[in-house]
Amino acid sequence: MTEVSPKKSTQQQIEDSPPTLEPPAPPPKLRPYQVDLVNDLYRKLNEGHKRIAIIAGTGAGKTVISGQICAHAESAGRKLMFLVHLDVLVGQTYEKMRSFGLDCGFIKAGWPENPDAPIQIASIQTMAKRRWWKTWPADVVFYDEGHITMFSQIGKQVMHKTHADAVHLVMTATPLRLGREQLGDVLDTLVASPIPSELQQMGYLAPLKYFSLPTDSMANLEDVGTKGGDYDEKDLKTACDRPELVKRIVEEWQRLVPGKRTIAFCVDVEHARNVAKQFRKAGITADTVDGNTPIKERKRLYQALGDAELLVLTSCNVISIGFDEPSVEVGLMLRPTKSSALHFQQLGRVMRISPHTGKHYGIILDQAGNLERLGFPEDIQEYTLPTRSQSSGQGGPAPTKPCPSCGRVVYSFIVRCPECGHQWVKDRPIVLEDMVEIYSREQAHQINDTDILIDLYHGCRRRTFKRNYAPPLADNDFLYKTGRKPKIEWCKGSIIGHNPSWEEKISFFDYLQRHARRYSNDWVAREFEKEVGPGSWQQFAMHEGMAQA
Repeated sequence: MTEVSPKKSTQQQIEDSPPTLEPPAPPPKLRPYQVDLVNDLYRKLNEGHKRIAIIAGTGAGKTVISGQICAHAESAGRKLMFLVHLDVLVGQTYEKMRSFGLDCGFIKAGWPENPDAPIQIASIQTMAKRRWWKTWPADVVFYDEGHITMFSQIGKQVMHKTHADAVHLVMTATPLRLGREQLGDVLDTLVASPIPSELQQMGYLAPLKYFSLPTDSMANLEDVGTKGGDYDEKDLKTACDRPELVKRIVEEWQRLVPGKRTIAFCVDVEHARNVAKQFRKAGITADTVDGNTPIKERKRLYQALGDAELLVLTSCNVISIGFDEPSVEVGLMLRPTKSSALHFQQLGRVMRISPHTGKHYGIILDQAGNLERLGFPEDIQEYTLPTRSQSSGQGGPAPTKPCPSCGRVVYSFIVRCPECGHQWVKDRPIVLEDMVEIYSREQAHQINDTDILIDLYHGCRRRTFKRNYAPPLADNDFLYKTGRKPKIEWCKGSIIGHNPSWEEKISFFDYLQRHARRYSNDWVAREFEKEVGPGSWQQFAMHEGMAQA
């Protein structure tokens, strides 16, 4: 028996009513890899698997793939329940279903309920207030954004109690999630689209350029607490919603990407509004969307962004999921996170292709340090189902780092090396330096421009010097990032410049002396001449009254 929804205001009824839609477009044609993925899914089902992850990264066409699966289920006489985690996603899902000519009912406040329809689009927000779905005879349950819906209270109830015998298909772009529970602990197997770098090579995803602040210039997160596995928003606000940082990102936008359509991922609503306000103060059209923005207003803002009437749209946890405006060229990463899922969702908003607007690539300006913390999409090598035992509880495997003193690889959160006792410096003051271009390992391995390689190597050398690590660590860092060894002649001027003062030479000598005990007697002289130039050591040693090593 269908339950009666509580009375709503006229405004709520207007916003919650199914949208007035134009006649549906012809069903979309699947790309070759999408056809392969669907066929892989059916092979898994024929093998007897009943709990399957469908992993398709942002831009791989999740809605088209899911629509095709739903169409096949309906044509085979199956009943399917399609779970979404937000009420606002019901309309977007329905539009895709209509393009496949599917007959849908809804479990969503204010929308018509029709238990006889073979497909039910169900918001887990509304399902908590309904009961009739518990006995609805679903043969298949489809979990959209499955890393969220499957682990919700309703999702767990559907999978393990009310519909335990159904086939469960869990769609996600980001299998890694916050918290201990992971997809691999619940599901049998997976099927997947090509990884992001392959989709970029095929022309289905836009390549990305990355800019980030030098490590020591980012917000200090040492005192930021953790809540629910991610950084606590109250502490993050103190660290990130600072006038000097907000002003700086606007200045960097004007320097690096002026005039380009931009979305900004912020800590909270007030932070999002402060960022938009600073852009407007600089004469740049900007606005904010948040969880309380009505659906029609959201659509108006998205349309204005697509038409370039609006250049910057800021948000907090609204345009990470369900936002689809391919023309967006720039993503501002202003909210530090520990979640791989959130990180790659945000990057994915800028990776969609848009040839008709002249978009050739996307650009990321990372003020949050998320790229350094969680990685680049091009560096994903394969998709797997993570398990609790493999997860750090932070949305993915714990990142690691090499000890600069002994080379032992340890977890990134370690502050004292268990092998040699080296301690990592924790304090990082805010230094408002310019952003510099950075590269994923996949990108860096393909660089053939010698000038760029020299710049990258100089960056490795400067970081090593600044952190007081031994110089050879810069070579190891460069080899790891680019897949090649640096040339000796690239060293000159990398740390103290091509025309160093005598004081700078003394500073560099003192730096070498601090590490000299690990190396041969002539090591200091060789390292000094690599940086300052041939013959420089003898002149320096004579001036300082030292015997030549």
